Amino acid sequence: MRYMFLIYIDATAPDSDQSEIDAYWAYDRALADVGALVASNALQGTGTATTVQVGADGARTVTDGPFAETREILGGYYLVDLPDLDSAVDWAARCPGARNGKVEVRPIMEFEEP
Repeated sequence: MRYMFLIYIDATAPDSDQSEIDAYWAYDRALADVGALVASNALQGTGTATTVQVGADGARTVTDGPFAETREILGGYYLVDLPDLDSAVDWAARCPGARNGKVEVRPIMEFEEP
């Protein structure tokens, strides 16, 4: 089953240092070594975000920045393929982001094309 790990970090925290970056590289390799890594990426800062909304009338509104002002921001994600939720939670706990932030584990909705 596929899961998305959403990594939330403190918006006021200093930028990652090399040891934290190295920890993420090691985590990437560990997931890849067991065949669980599908994709992962860090996200640029919220200052680069654009929010798009389309109203009921079809009018598009484009706003600079994230949708909401919050202390915690989405900093990156992992898409993994693991056998079950227990395994996903175990791997999420190993993520460097769980030590200085939070990792939300969400199952992917699997659809078959009609």
